[in-house]
Amino acid sequence: MNTNMSTSTTNIMDMFEKGKVLKICAPMVRYSKLAFRSLVRKYDCDICFTPMVVADDFMRSVKARDSEFTTSQGDRPLIMQFAASDAQTLADAACVVAPFTDGVDLNCGCPQRWAMAQGYGACLINKPELVRDMVRLVRNQVDNPNYSVSIKIRIHKDLRRTVDLCQKAEAAGVSWVTVHGRTAEERHQPVHYDAIKTIKDSVSIPVIANGDIKYLRDVESTYQLTGVDGVMAARGLLANPAMFAGYEDTPLECVWDWVDIALSHGTPFTCFHHHLIYMMERVSSQQERKVFNALSSTSAVIDYLHHTYVITTAADSCTVLISEQSSSKGDLFHTMTLQWTAVALFLYVEIFVILILSLPFISPQRWQKIFKFRIWNAIAPYWNKGFLTMIVILIVLFLDAVREVRKYSGAEPQKEAKLHPNMFDHLHMKLFRAQRNLYISGFSLFLWLVMRRILTLINQLATSIGTGTALQTQAESANKAAKKYMEDNEHLKQALEVEKVERKNAVGKEVLQKEVQKLKQELENTEHALKKSRAEVEAMRRQAQGLTQEYDRLLNEHQQLQNHLEGSGNKKDQ
Repeated sequence: MNTNMSTSTTNIMDMFEKGKVLKICAPMVRYSKLAFRSLVRKYDCDICFTPMVVADDFMRSVKARDSEFTTSQGDRPLIMQFAASDAQTLADAACVVAPFTDGVDLNCGCPQRWAMAQGYGACLINKPELVRDMVRLVRNQVDNPNYSVSIKIRIHKDLRRTVDLCQKAEAAGVSWVTVHGRTAEERHQPVHYDAIKTIKDSVSIPVIANGDIKYLRDVESTYQLTGVDGVMAARGLLANPAMFAGYEDTPLECVWDWVDIALSHGTPFTCFHHHLIYMMERVSSQQERKVFNALSSTSAVIDYLHHTYVITTAADSCTVLISEQSSSKGDLFHTMTLQWTAVALFLYVEIFVILILSLPFISPQRWQKIFKFRIWNAIAPYWNKGFLTMIVILIVLFLDAVREVRKYSGAEPQKEAKLHPNMFDHLHMKLFRAQRNLYISGFSLFLWLVMRRILTLINQLATSIGTGTALQTQAESANKAAKKYMEDNEHLKQALEVEKVERKNAVGKEVLQKEVQKLKQELENTEHALKKSRAEVEAMRRQAQGLTQEYDRLLNEHQQLQNHLEGSGNKKDQ
């Protein structure tokens, strides 16, 4: 633990004043170390946090304490952030750093898996009793009544749980609460400012808002939306350490301040370089960033900055950056990077090709024959992919040029620039170069599409002409075939008529034969029925004769009986 300062007696809570919004540098692993804290303090940062340190490792290892915590006399107010999973470890760590800091902060918002797996970070928002015990134990064991104890949290999906957590922490004696307005599962979604406002309205202690603070105007808008007592920034300060001083982008003075501070603190190259990469991202072109990001040593970085910029001291001791090329404006306005030289050359080639394709004495059929050469057949399979690739490249370059134009056309001169007219030349040079690149990329994209369309139209026209000739020949052949077809059709009609008549006659004959056959069958049936009837008549006749004979016999017998009866009567009478 490297310290070079006296024990603090300042009460950090005195900084919270009604109507004033504190501007705070967030805890950032590997980044919010002493050198960077010294830089942002020069640009109106009120409070700085150290990177998050695991309390258990901090207490176990002297090496961890020496590497993770470094401070100095001017590094105040300073809050030490710990990650912890039990109250005693946090309290012990707080007691160790209390003489050299103004407060400790418990990380209850880190969403990384490793932290949550070990019981640190955002998993603590689901353990309000444990957080309460941690705050209470630190408050009881640190022997300094002015020493602050704070927590940094994320919100729950059910906001009532977050409010309950904050109220329990308040009851345990927490000094303030920093609220990152996202849940543990959210990363780049919009910040829930309504949730931060609800928490602010639910507690009486100060509340600090965190999330998506990129410009000084975001500080004011967040305050208006939530009514918080302070605003904490992380990525916004990495990209622009002078953000809280009102700068839209990193001023060149701030870049050189970082170089001086980092070298004086012996900052490792990786950290030194990464900070500069973040700072210069908005104020340099894509090609400049590509070159700068590839540098591999501190001396190379400083040489690059000195080669690109010159330091000039003004009468008021302000340090500004002026392009060393401003002494020869003509060279500035005609200097082009390699990629834009290639794009310009591509534009000239496009113009030349379009002029060649537009020559009136080369017919579309001849162009089509040219396109059938072997070289074009070899290129054809890759043509569509190459065309789309160029479209994407040109669009990316066009958008980059638009961004550069917007950046430099909307840039307002800084106060240092009023003392140095050459700064205006530098900005105008940047704007001119961006506008030139915009025109080159825009016309290249437009002509690339036009050339593709011309090639398509040439092929379509050649195909259309060839198709027209073929269609004319086919039409003549079709006319002859049509005449022949009409004649054949007439013959077929006649043949069909004859065939219909013959078919009709054949059908009629066949029907007639069937009718005759049917009549013969009916005649045979009738004859058979007639023979049967005759046989029955004959049988009946014979039966009738028999009956007649029987009747005559019976009649004779009756007569005889009657006669016999009559003779018997006569004998009785006698």
